[in-house]
Amino acid sequence: MSPSSLSTAGVLLITVPAVAFGGLSLLAHIMRDIPGYLDNPVRRGLWRAGHAHAGVLVLFALVALLYIDQTDLSEGMKSLTRTLIVAAPILMPLGFFLSVVRPSDTRPSKLIWLVALGGISLGAGTLSLGIGLV
Repeated sequence: MSPSSLSTAGVLLITVPAVAFGGLSLLAHIMRDIPGYLDNPVRRGLWRAGHAHAGVLVLFALVALLYIDQTDLSEGMKSLTRTLIVAAPILMPLGFFLSVVRPSDTRPSKLIWLVALGGISLGAGTLSLGIGLV
């Protein structure tokens, strides 16, 4: 594995406890019946989606890093692909969480666009990785 992929993997692994803490926070909201979570279906749904996407996408990015170094892409394209794939587990959960940050929010704010940006980043990064592997 290249030094760039190793350091990126290290950063991603450091985020795993943050994802676990997020899960504990969601559980605390449920167990303590904290206002603004169980009684707010929009916020509850978006926060659950944010937590799920964070966990799955961190794992996906870790696996993808193993393949990036195996491609015939230039070093610049490998770096871009790595960045695009790693941006998704940051941008998408942020969009889900920050778009309904206040307990009274019943509609997502414009920050929900971070989810789309993360999706575009994930799509472009995986397309580049796939092309590099073919």
